Amino acid sequence: GATIVNRWFVKRRGLAMGILSASSATGQLAILPVLAAIVEAYGWRPVVLTVAVGAAAILPLVYWLLPERPSSVSLPLYGAPVGAHPGDGDHRHNPIAIAFGALRRASSSRDFWLLFFSFFVCGASTNGYIGTHFIAMCGDYGISEVKGASILAAMGALDLIGTTLSGWLSDRFNNRVLLFWYYGLRGLALIYLPYAFGLTYFGLPLFGLFYGLDWVATVPPTVRLTHDVFGSEDAPVVFGWVVAGHQLGAAAAALVGGMLRNSLGTYTVATMMSGGLCLLAAVLVLRIHRRALAAAVA
Repeated sequence: GATIVNRWFVKRRGLAMGILSASSATGQLAILPVLAAIVEAYGWRPVVLTVAVGAAAILPLVYWLLPERPSSVSLPLYGAPVGAHPGDGDHRHNPIAIAFGALRRASSSRDFWLLFFSFFVCGASTNGYIGTHFIAMCGDYGISEVKGASILAAMGALDLIGTTLSGWLSDRFNNRVLLFWYYGLRGLALIYLPYAFGLTYFGLPLFGLFYGLDWVATVPPTVRLTHDVFGSEDAPVVFGWVVAGHQLGAAAAALVGGMLRNSLGTYTVATMMSGGLCLLAAVLVLRIHRRALAAAVA
């Protein structure tokens, strides 16, 4: 997504990234009730086959309908000045050398580690914790797998709105401040979650509303900050390493959340820890790219 946005857009990059991110997360969540129903009726193996067939069906659409870059179809970048060249760059270099070269340059920057940690927390609090454990958490309170998956699907529908709006906002406002609010509100929603199950009518719907709007709203501002810090040449590759932090966070939360549930018999402590990490990330993201901004003001 970050590569496509940088290759195709000069203006409205945030909105484009928001739509891409929202569609990805919304599709992921919307299919969950179907997969949960298949699990209940036939077991887990048909779920793997269903996902594999769906992924295979996309391959010819990508191959035949999606151009690699604007120059492939004789178009300029969206929003580029008239007569400007797309600037596709030299693609003959070894991709592994490009990836690790970008990591070497980025790793000496404090901003890279702040972005990496913030996305570590993003992964831990979304895919890793809620995405992995929410349905099991619902089971602890007597809510069936299909109903739990349906709540996640509703969050996916809200995410389509929230992340698209986040992309629009990231083109217009301070992205550090946006991330502060996104992580802060997500942290508060997670801290509220253990209490939500005890509220008959408004508990889970209220959590789903706030958390769903915020599910991956962090992606467009993070992409924009990565571009601002590292430039258009390195930003897509550096963002790939930042996403690696997201996946490590998801793996850690999936493991630790399960271990705590097995040890304590409840998800409450794991949920509070996840919310606390989000509040910490909300404070740290305010320090991203501050030195450059201070120098510009001076």
